[in-house]
Amino acid sequence: MKLREIKRVLLMLGIFLVLLAVIYPAVVTLVGRVAFPGKEAGSLIQKHGRVVGSSLIGQQFTSPGYFWPRPSAAASTLLGGSMPYDPLASGGSNLGPTNPKLVSPDPAVGEVSGAVRALRNSGVSGPLPIDLVTSSGSGLDPDITVEAARAQAARVAAARHMPLATVEQLIDAHTDSRWLGFIGTRRVNVLELNLALDAS
Repeated sequence: MKLREIKRVLLMLGIFLVLLAVIYPAVVTLVGRVAFPGKEAGSLIQKHGRVVGSSLIGQQFTSPGYFWPRPSAAASTLLGGSMPYDPLASGGSNLGPTNPKLVSPDPAVGEVSGAVRALRNSGVSGPLPIDLVTSSGSGLDPDITVEAARAQAARVAAARHMPLATVEQLIDAHTDSRWLGFIGTRRVNVLELNLALDAS
């Protein structure tokens, strides 16, 4: 290869490196900040000036005074401990409805049986909303249905010594409508609802 051709190749490499590794990311970031302020950084939620989570990724809540999210199949053992809702381990359990693991007596293995046991022990009675006992496809779903939130309202109200009506009003205030008015289901963001509980 001639020296002139080598220079041409290096010139093209430099041009595309600047264009695709510097200019393009900068333009996309700028457009995101202008068109979607807050969302371009991951829809982070702050409390007292400190980031406490994202409205796009679920978190584990186990205290009776908080609303519980969907179970998470996205877990890792990073740093030696169990870390549910780990974005790096996103994915569902991929267990079919007839898989025997779903009715295993071991809550660590039987996702559904473990979730049902925890909900029953917390005082939730009657038919359980399906999203409280099964994980989503990503394992990171931050939302639950309105029915799932209302099924937990009595437990949360009792644990916090709050009127049930007040808790139900908070659920209504944090209920998002269907997308475009008819797609999907009405849903409640668990983290935002729990933060509203702490602030009330």
